[in-house]
Parts: sequence; C-alpha cells; structure tokens
Amino acid sequence: MQNTQLKLNLPSPLQELHDEVISKADIRLFIKRDDLIHTDVSGNKWRKLKYNIQAFKASGKNTILTFGGAFSNHIHATAAAGKELGIKTIGIIRGEEHLPLNPTLQDAIDWGMQIEYMDRTAYRLKTTDELLKQLEARYGSVFIVPEGGANELGVKGCEEIVSELIVNPDVIFAACGTATTLSGIVRSTTSKVIGVPVLKGGEFLWDEINRFCSSTDHAELQTNYHFGGYAKKKPELLEFMEWFKKKHAITLDPIYTGKMFYGLYDLIKKNHFEHGITIVALHTGGLQGDR
Repeated sequence: MQNTQLKLNLPSPLQELHDEVISKADIRLFIKRDDLIHTDVSGNKWRKLKYNIQAFKASGKNTILTFGGAFSNHIHATAAAGKELGIKTIGIIRGEEHLPLNPTLQDAIDWGMQIEYMDRTAYRLKTTDELLKQLEARYGSVFIVPEGGANELGVKGCEEIVSELIVNPDVIFAACGTATTLSGIVRSTTSKVIGVPVLKGGEFLWDEINRFCSSTDHAELQTNYHFGGYAKKKPELLEFMEWFKKKHAITLDPIYTGKMFYGLYDLIKKNHFEHGITIVALHTGGLQGDR
C-alpha cells in the first residue's frame, strides 16, 4: 500500500528525548512520531486503515462504512483517506446530531463522508451480525471497518511499527483505546510492551489483546492513568502536557498520548524501570480531537 496517492512520512521519525527526569533515571527514551505520518490520516489511524483499504479495493465494493463517536480520530482519518484516494465513505456516529457540527464531523462532511447517526442502544450492537446485515441492506455494497479499525487487518498494520524501529528497545509504551495498536506491537516483538488504557476499568482490554495475540507474557497494562475515564481530564494532566510541550516542542492530546506520557513519566519518577534501559513511546497522533 505504499503506492497509494497518500503522501506518507514512513517510516515515521524516531526522536530521542532529553530532560532532567530521564537523566536522573539513567535511561534512554525515544518517541516514535507516528503523529507525523500524514497531516489528516495521522498516527496509528493510518496503520489500522492500511490493510483495510487494501482489502476494500480487492473486495469489489464501492464504499467504506465505519463507526465512531462525534470526535473520533478514526472517523476523521477515514474521511480524509477517502477524499484523497477517491473512496466513498459512510460514518455511523454514536448518539444524536448536535448543531453546529464540531470540527471533526465538519471536516468529515467537507471531505465527502456521508454522516449518519445511531442511537446509543443500537450502537452497542454494532458488531452483531444482525445489525451489520441491516447496514448492508440499507447502504448497499459497503465494506465495513469496525470502530477504530479494530480488526485483524488493523492489527497487521500496527505490527509494522516495530519493524521500523532503529533501536532495540527494552520497553515499548503505547496508549490503549481498543488495544488494536498494542496487540500489533505485542505480536511483533519480544520486548516488554506496556499499554496505558485511557478508559476506566481498562482491564477488559485483555480480552481484546488475547483475541489477537497467542502470547502475552511480555505485555502489561497500567490502568491507573485514565484520569476518571475516556476523554476526562484533570489539572495535573494538562499541566504535564504543557510542561512536555515547552520542554520537547511536541504537542500531546489529553485523550490518548497525554495520559500515556503522564503515566510513563510517573513510572520513571517512581523508579519502575531498571537503570540503563531503552524505552520507545509511541505518539499515536489524535491531535485533531482537541480542537
């Protein structure tokens, strides 16, 4: 899929970070800049779409249909990719329409995505055969991509993160929403892999990880950095993100990467890691959702 019309910055850059926290802990910390892969199809969103788009093209169908919330990075990225690749897209949005549209949905519509709303009760059934058949009956020849690109094809795309690394990390750190990205990393390395769930009660993600991975002995979830739940934020999170941006000139988002890096730095300060190790933290993009 490297020969698409998308201008992709791959492999994404690997940047070493230097600050007093890292120096005191005597570790090396790198950030994998997947946020720089593409302006609008950024981060792990492209990786999860890559093989889904390839399968769509081979399917003979004429439209990609997918799911997401009103601020979904996945909806935003799918719409952007659809525009640049000439693919018709439909986004099924959880909940009711709210006007004026937020920037995420306005971009999606401007890029040609057909937006449809689904009440939350029905939306919970989005993976059931019955609802998927109803959508196919209603919208015709659609290739259905699950919310967040959370399928085997999405995991396959995220496996490529590890092959791009130019260092051999002892630990790889990533934020978790659906655990698709984390599963791809776990499947493609023997290094320690630590996920930071951004939802409260993130232990349920083990079910997803085990669904895609035959071995998870080297995986770990740090579930204490959700700040109250998905899209919840607290002053200490925002203060950390502001410090990080001033120190490293890198913007984080409060939903995913802000929480992940907060958790990573908290663990570093608590001497969770051995001296001398190398850590790679994945910047999964998602900055558009914080507009």
